[in-house]
Amino acid sequence: MGEISLEIFAQAELPTQFGSFTIVAFSRGAERIDDVAIVRGDLRDQENVPTRLHSECLTGDVFHSLRCDCRQQLEAAQRHFAQLPKALILYMRQEGRGIGLANKIAAYHLQEQGLDTVDANIHLGFDDDLRSYDVAAAMIRALGVKSIDLYTNNPRKIDGLRSYNIVVSGREPIIIEPNEFNDRYLRTKQQRSGHLLNLKS
Repeated sequence: MGEISLEIFAQAELPTQFGSFTIVAFSRGAERIDDVAIVRGDLRDQENVPTRLHSECLTGDVFHSLRCDCRQQLEAAQRHFAQLPKALILYMRQEGRGIGLANKIAAYHLQEQGLDTVDANIHLGFDDDLRSYDVAAAMIRALGVKSIDLYTNNPRKIDGLRSYNIVVSGREPIIIEPNEFNDRYLRTKQQRSGHLLNLKS
Protein backbone atom coordinates (compact mmCIF):
# COMPACT_ATOMS: atom_id res chain seq x y z
CA MET A 1 0.00 0.00 0.00
CA GLY A 2 1.26 3.46 -0.84
CA GLU A 3 2.16 5.81 1.97
CA ILE A 4 1.00 9.41 2.03
CA SER A 5 2.89 12.31 3.56
CA LEU A 6 1.43 14.90 5.92
CA GLU A 7 2.83 17.98 7.60
CA ILE A 8 1.84 19.62 10.86
CA PHE A 9 -0.39 22.58 9.95
CA ALA A 10 -1.24 24.04 13.36
CA GLN A 11 -1.24 23.14 17.03
CA ALA A 12 -2.67 24.63 20.19
CA GLU A 13 -3.04 23.87 23.88
CA LEU A 14 -6.12 21.82 24.74
CA PRO A 15 -7.06 21.85 28.43
CA THR A 16 -9.69 19.19 29.14
CA GLN A 17 -11.58 17.90 32.16
CA PHE A 18 -9.08 15.04 32.27
CA GLY A 19 -5.89 17.07 31.93
CA SER A 20 -3.86 19.19 29.53
CA PHE A 21 -3.11 18.09 25.98
CA THR A 22 -1.98 19.66 22.72
CA ILE A 23 -4.25 19.37 19.67
CA VAL A 24 -2.47 19.07 16.33
CA ALA A 25 -3.90 19.62 12.84
CA PHE A 26 -2.29 18.40 9.63
CA SER A 27 -2.10 19.28 5.96
CA ARG A 28 -1.28 17.52 2.73
CA GLY A 29 0.05 20.21 0.46
CA ALA A 30 -2.74 22.81 0.19
CA GLU A 31 -5.31 20.38 1.60
CA ARG A 32 -6.26 20.68 5.28
CA ILE A 33 -6.94 17.38 7.04
CA ASP A 34 -9.88 17.22 9.47
CA ASP A 35 -8.43 14.31 11.45
CA VAL A 36 -6.50 15.55 14.51
CA ALA A 37 -3.99 14.29 17.04
CA ILE A 38 -4.35 14.87 20.78
CA VAL A 39 -0.83 14.79 22.23
CA ARG A 40 0.89 14.60 25.60
CA GLY A 41 4.55 15.67 25.55
CA ASP A 42 7.08 15.85 22.73
CA LEU A 43 6.69 12.62 20.78
CA ARG A 44 9.48 13.06 18.25
CA ASP A 45 11.82 10.05 18.17
CA GLN A 46 9.86 8.40 20.98
CA GLU A 47 9.26 4.65 21.12
CA ASN A 48 6.34 2.66 22.55
CA VAL A 49 4.15 5.76 22.75
CA PRO A 50 0.78 4.91 24.36
CA THR A 51 -1.69 5.52 21.52
CA ARG A 52 -5.43 5.38 21.01
CA LEU A 53 -6.74 5.31 17.43
CA HIS A 54 -10.32 6.53 17.79
CA SER A 55 -12.93 6.76 15.05
CA GLU A 56 -15.38 9.64 15.29
CA CYS A 57 -18.77 8.71 16.76
CA LEU A 58 -21.10 11.69 16.92
CA THR A 59 -23.88 9.78 18.63
CA GLY A 60 -21.58 8.44 21.34
CA ASP A 61 -18.84 11.06 21.66
CA VAL A 62 -21.15 14.08 21.58
CA PHE A 63 -24.68 12.90 22.43
CA HIS A 64 -23.64 10.23 24.99
CA SER A 65 -25.48 7.41 23.22
CA LEU A 66 -25.60 4.12 25.12
CA ARG A 67 -25.81 2.07 21.90
CA CYS A 68 -22.02 1.80 21.69
CA ASP A 69 -18.93 2.04 23.90
CA CYS A 70 -17.14 4.71 21.83
CA ARG A 71 -17.33 7.65 24.23
CA GLN A 72 -16.41 5.47 27.19
CA GLN A 73 -13.32 4.20 25.38
CA LEU A 74 -12.28 7.72 24.37
CA GLU A 75 -12.72 9.06 27.88
CA ALA A 76 -10.89 6.08 29.40
CA ALA A 77 -7.96 6.81 27.10
CA GLN A 78 -7.99 10.54 27.91
CA ARG A 79 -8.21 9.91 31.61
CA HIS A 80 -5.30 7.45 31.56
CA PHE A 81 -3.15 9.37 29.10
CA ALA A 82 -3.52 12.61 31.07
CA GLN A 83 -1.45 10.95 33.81
CA LEU A 84 1.38 10.03 31.41
CA PRO A 85 4.27 12.21 30.24
CA LYS A 86 3.84 11.09 26.62
CA ALA A 87 0.75 9.77 24.85
CA LEU A 88 -1.22 10.13 21.64
CA ILE A 89 -4.87 10.01 20.58
CA LEU A 90 -5.61 10.01 16.86
CA TYR A 91 -9.18 11.22 16.29
CA MET A 92 -10.22 10.04 12.85
CA ARG A 93 -13.24 11.38 10.98
CA GLN A 94 -14.48 7.93 9.95
CA GLU A 95 -18.01 7.93 11.30
CA GLY A 96 -19.83 4.61 11.43
CA ARG A 97 -16.70 2.58 10.65
CA GLY A 98 -16.37 4.59 7.47
CA ILE A 99 -19.95 4.54 6.14
CA GLY A 100 -20.83 8.06 7.31
CA LEU A 101 -23.36 9.44 9.77
CA ALA A 102 -26.52 9.18 7.64
CA ASN A 103 -25.80 5.55 6.75
CA LYS A 104 -25.00 4.78 10.39
CA ILE A 105 -28.43 6.04 11.42
CA ALA A 106 -29.98 3.89 8.69
CA ALA A 107 -28.02 0.95 10.11
CA TYR A 108 -29.38 1.77 13.57
CA HIS A 109 -32.90 1.50 12.15
CA LEU A 110 -32.12 -1.93 10.69
CA GLN A 111 -30.71 -3.03 14.04
CA GLU A 112 -34.00 -2.04 15.66
CA GLN A 113 -35.66 -4.44 13.20
CA GLY A 114 -33.42 -7.30 14.35
CA LEU A 115 -30.19 -7.16 12.33
CA ASP A 116 -26.84 -6.97 14.10
CA THR A 117 -24.30 -4.28 13.23
CA VAL A 118 -22.49 -6.42 10.65
CA ASP A 119 -25.63 -7.54 8.80
CA ALA A 120 -27.05 -4.00 8.91
CA ASN A 121 -23.99 -2.66 7.11
CA ILE A 122 -24.09 -5.48 4.58
CA HIS A 123 -27.82 -4.87 3.97
CA LEU A 124 -26.97 -1.24 3.14
CA GLY A 125 -24.34 -2.39 0.63
CA PHE A 126 -21.23 -1.88 2.78
CA ASP A 127 -18.60 -4.13 4.28
CA ASP A 128 -18.48 -4.56 8.05
CA ASP A 129 -15.62 -2.04 8.34
CA LEU A 130 -14.57 0.48 5.68
CA ARG A 131 -12.03 2.38 7.76
CA SER A 132 -8.63 3.10 6.25
CA TYR A 133 -5.34 3.62 8.07
CA ASP A 134 -3.18 5.55 5.62
CA VAL A 135 -3.95 8.98 7.15
CA ALA A 136 -3.48 7.75 10.73
CA ALA A 137 -0.12 6.26 9.77
CA ALA A 138 0.90 9.52 8.10
CA MET A 139 -0.04 11.47 11.23
CA ILE A 140 2.16 9.20 13.35
CA ARG A 141 5.06 9.72 10.95
CA ALA A 142 4.51 13.51 10.87
CA LEU A 143 4.77 13.57 14.67
CA GLY A 144 8.06 11.70 14.47
CA VAL A 145 6.91 8.74 16.55
CA LYS A 146 9.10 5.66 16.14
CA SER A 147 6.73 3.06 17.60
CA ILE A 148 3.44 2.88 19.44
CA ASP A 149 1.73 0.84 22.12
CA LEU A 150 -1.84 0.69 20.79
CA TYR A 151 -4.78 0.83 23.19
CA THR A 152 -7.43 -1.14 21.34
CA ASN A 153 -9.60 -4.24 21.39
CA ASN A 154 -9.58 -4.44 17.59
CA PRO A 155 -6.77 -6.45 15.92
CA ARG A 156 -7.69 -4.90 12.56
CA LYS A 157 -6.34 -1.56 13.76
CA ILE A 158 -2.98 -3.14 14.51
CA ASP A 159 -2.89 -4.86 11.11
CA GLY A 160 -4.06 -1.69 9.39
CA LEU A 161 -1.30 0.48 10.86
CA ARG A 162 1.35 -2.18 10.28
CA SER A 163 0.32 -2.38 6.63
CA TYR A 164 1.54 1.24 6.39
CA ASN A 165 4.83 0.43 8.12
CA ILE A 166 3.95 1.72 11.57
CA VAL A 167 5.71 -0.22 14.32
CA VAL A 168 3.06 -1.40 16.80
CA SER A 169 5.14 -2.70 19.67
CA GLY A 170 2.26 -3.79 21.90
CA ARG A 171 -1.45 -3.76 22.61
CA GLU A 172 -3.37 -2.66 25.68
CA PRO A 173 -7.10 -3.39 26.03
CA ILE A 174 -9.78 -0.83 26.77
CA ILE A 175 -12.65 -2.85 28.21
CA ILE A 176 -15.98 -1.17 28.91
CA GLU A 177 -18.69 -2.90 30.93
CA PRO A 178 -21.73 -3.61 28.70
CA ASN A 179 -25.09 -2.02 29.38
CA GLU A 180 -28.57 -3.13 28.34
CA PHE A 181 -28.40 -1.04 25.15
CA ASN A 182 -24.97 -2.07 23.83
CA ASP A 183 -24.63 -5.66 25.04
CA ARG A 184 -25.57 -7.15 21.65
CA TYR A 185 -23.39 -4.61 19.83
CA LEU A 186 -20.35 -5.60 21.90
CA ARG A 187 -21.03 -9.31 21.49
CA THR A 188 -21.26 -8.81 17.72
CA LYS A 189 -17.91 -7.04 17.84
CA GLN A 190 -16.42 -10.04 19.59
CA GLN A 191 -18.12 -12.85 17.69
CA ARG A 192 -18.20 -11.47 14.14
CA SER A 193 -15.55 -8.74 13.99
CA GLY A 194 -12.82 -10.37 16.06
CA HIS A 195 -12.61 -7.80 18.86
CA LEU A 196 -10.80 -9.03 21.96
CA LEU A 197 -13.41 -8.38 24.64
CA ASN A 198 -13.57 -11.63 26.66
CA LEU A 199 -17.34 -11.38 27.01
CA LYS A 200 -18.97 -14.52 28.40
CA SER A 201 -21.56 -16.19 26.21
